[in-house]
Amino acid sequence: MLTREINHRFTYHAPKDGQPEKYEKIREKAKEFAFLINELCPESCDKSLAITKLEESVMWANASIAREKE
Repeated sequence: MLTREINHRFTYHAPKDGQPEKYEKIREKAKEFAFLINELCPESCDKSLAITKLEESVMWANASIAREKE
């Protein structure tokens, strides 16, 4: 891995114009899906993991927006 890639991954990326709105759209859709999972799935480790993985998905999606190279 190149030094510049490591630096890019571990640097704060302040939101640019339009990015906060993208983050919010992603979070809102994920929240809808989380409520669906909560409604349809029985309480279990699997359900908990599904919610956790959804959180991870939101985090990585938002990271992809924040880290977008100019």
